[in-house]
Amino acid sequence: MIDSYQNAKKLGEKEKKRAQLAGRYPYLLALDDFVENEDIASEEELGVMEVPLSLFMGTKTRGRQNSFAPNFMPLLGEGTEFAGKWSALYDAQITEGLRDPVKAYEYMGGYYVEEGNKRVSVMKYLNAYAIHANVIRLLPKKTDEPSVLAYYEYLDFYRVTGMVGFLFSEPGSFKKLADLLGQDLKNPWPASEVDRLRDAYGVFLDSYEKKAPQLSLRPEDAFLIYISIYPVNQLADIKKTDLARRLDRLRNEFLTSANPAQSPTLIDSPVRGKTADSLAQESKAPVILKLLTGAPAYTRESPMRVAFIYERSHENSNWVYSHELGRNELETSFGGIVETIAFENCAKDSDVRRALAAAIADKDEVIFTTSPSMMTEALAAAVEHPETRILNCSVNLSVNSVRSYYARIHEAKFLMGAIAASMSENHLVGYQADYPIYGTIAGINAFAIGAAMIDPFCRVKLVWSGTDQDGWENDLLSAGIRVISGPNFIRPEDAGRRYGVYGIEKDGSVVSLAAPILDWGRYYTLIVESILNGTWDNKDVAKKDAATGYWYGMSAGVIDIILGRSLPYYTKKTAEMLRSGIRSGLISPFDGELRSQSGIVKEEGSPRLSYEEIITMDYLNDNVIGSIPKVSEITDRARETVEAIGVKSAREEK
Repeated sequence: MIDSYQNAKKLGEKEKKRAQLAGRYPYLLALDDFVENEDIASEEELGVMEVPLSLFMGTKTRGRQNSFAPNFMPLLGEGTEFAGKWSALYDAQITEGLRDPVKAYEYMGGYYVEEGNKRVSVMKYLNAYAIHANVIRLLPKKTDEPSVLAYYEYLDFYRVTGMVGFLFSEPGSFKKLADLLGQDLKNPWPASEVDRLRDAYGVFLDSYEKKAPQLSLRPEDAFLIYISIYPVNQLADIKKTDLARRLDRLRNEFLTSANPAQSPTLIDSPVRGKTADSLAQESKAPVILKLLTGAPAYTRESPMRVAFIYERSHENSNWVYSHELGRNELETSFGGIVETIAFENCAKDSDVRRALAAAIADKDEVIFTTSPSMMTEALAAAVEHPETRILNCSVNLSVNSVRSYYARIHEAKFLMGAIAASMSENHLVGYQADYPIYGTIAGINAFAIGAAMIDPFCRVKLVWSGTDQDGWENDLLSAGIRVISGPNFIRPEDAGRRYGVYGIEKDGSVVSLAAPILDWGRYYTLIVESILNGTWDNKDVAKKDAATGYWYGMSAGVIDIILGRSLPYYTKKTAEMLRSGIRSGLISPFDGELRSQSGIVKEEGSPRLSYEEIITMDYLNDNVIGSIPKVSEITDRARETVEAIGVKSAREEK
C-alpha cells in the first residue's frame, strides 16, 4: 500500500533532519563501519529467536544503509523498486503476516540486520514489539572497558534467564540484580522469576520512558536503582501516579548515575562559618534578636535532634565505642541545643530500617548511619524523606540523597609507617588490615611508603584479619617480624590489647610505639556546625547531579597520632616534621613517582594523586609482601561491606 510507504517515508525524513540538526549520522549505522575483525574474539550461532524491534541499531553491511533513516524508516522515492517491495511486504504483513525470519548479528547487545532490512522497517512502522531473527552473536575481545565487562556479565545473565536486550552499562550490576531477586548468575532462574522480572521492568519502562528524554540514563540502570530502594513486587499493582511520584523523587539519583565519569564531590576541609561555641551562645539570645541576626532557632527546650545508628553495641565493638564517644562530645559541644539518640545492634537490614523509621517518626533532623552496609536502607529512607539529612560512614559511594563521611586515615598511616621502619632491626614490619574496601589500600600503601622513606630496604608483610586467616600475629612472629601495625582503635578498658603500631619484645611483652586518633566528636561537630551555620547547602559544596562526601584529615583536626613514650628522640622529631608537612598540605605520601608490585604507576615528577585516585587505589606498593583478597576469601560478616564498597580487584573473582 503506497499510502503507508509515503507516511513511513515522512517519518524517515523527519528523523533524518533531527539527526542532522543534532550532529548525528542521518542514516542507518553499519556494523562493519565500526567493528573490525580483530575486535571480535569469536562467533556464536544463537538460532532463530524473537528479538524486540527496539534493539535493532542498524544494518550489518554498508549496502542499503542510506536507504533508511536511523529509525529504520525508508527514504527513497515512492516510484522506486525499493518502495514497491516495501509496500508489498507491508501488504503481506497485514493480510497473512511475515513468516521468514530476518538474519541479524548481535554485538554488545545491539542487533544489526544482514538480510531483511525492509521487513524490520515495516514492522517498526506498524509498532510491532518484536520480529523473529536468525541471530549470530559476535563476541568482543575481553578488555577492562566497563562496557565490555558489563556485556560479558550480560552473557551469564542471558544463559540463566534467556532474556535478550536487558543490558546494564556498569559491571557488577547483573550480580546486584540477581541478589535483589534472590537468584544467581550460575543456575537457571525459575520461569516465574523471569516472568516477574520481565513484567516489573515493563511496568517501570512505560513510566520511565516519559521522563527519559530529560535523563541520559539507560532504563535498565534506572530500573536497578529503583528496585534497590523499592520492592520489585510492588510494581505489579502500583498506580501510575505513585510510580511517577517515585521516579520524580529519584531524579537526582538518576542524574548522578547518568554521569559515572563525574567523581563524587569530596569536601576535604570545613567551610568557614559559625562555630559550635558561637552557635551555642547565640541560641541564648532573645527571640527577636535571633530573628534579626539569623541565629539558630534551637534552644535547650527545643534542640536539634540527631540520631546515630550502630551495627553493634558499644560494649562489644571498638568501632561503635569510638563513635559513641563522638556522639557524647557532639552534645557537649553545642551546650544543649543539640540532642542525640543512639540505636544499637542494627546488624540486619530490617533492624536498620526500623531504626531509621523510628528516628524519622521522632522528628530527628540528622541521622548518621555508621556502617557502609547500612547504605541501601539509608538511601531508601533519604529518597522518601528528603526533609531529613541522612549520612553514611563510608567513602566513594555514588549516591545523591545520602552524604558520606570518612577520614583521610592514610595520612596517619604514613607517619606510622615511618615510625615502624625506624624501630625495626631487620628491615621487616607487619601490617594487619581488615578487608579491602575503598581507602584501605591507600592506608596500606601510605604506611609502606612512609616506611621506605625511612628505610629503603624495609619490606611490609601484609595480613588480613577480615579473611579466614587466623593467627595472623603468630604468622608474623614466625617470619621474624616484631614491629607490627595492628587494629587502629581500642577501648580504654582493653589497654593491654595490641593496637596501632607496637613492638613485641623477645620476652613477649608489648611496647606501644604509635597509634592513630580519629576524633569522631570533632568530625560530627563540624558536620552539624555546617547545618546550623548554613554552609551545608552551599552550592559550591553540594552539586545537584553529583554525590557529596566529607573526607576530612589532619588539617581539619579529625585525624592525628599518639607517639609512644619509648620512641627515640630523633624518631619523634621525624614524626613531628612529617605531621607538620601533612597538616599544611606540603607533604603527601602520593607525591611524585609511585611504584607498585607490578611496576611504575607514576613517573618521577608526576603530580600528586587526586582524591579519587587515592580512594580507589587498587594496587599494592612495591615493598608490600602480600595480595588483595577476593570476596570469596572474606568472612561472611565482612562480605556485604566488601561487595558494596570493595576495591575493584576484590570484587572480581579469579
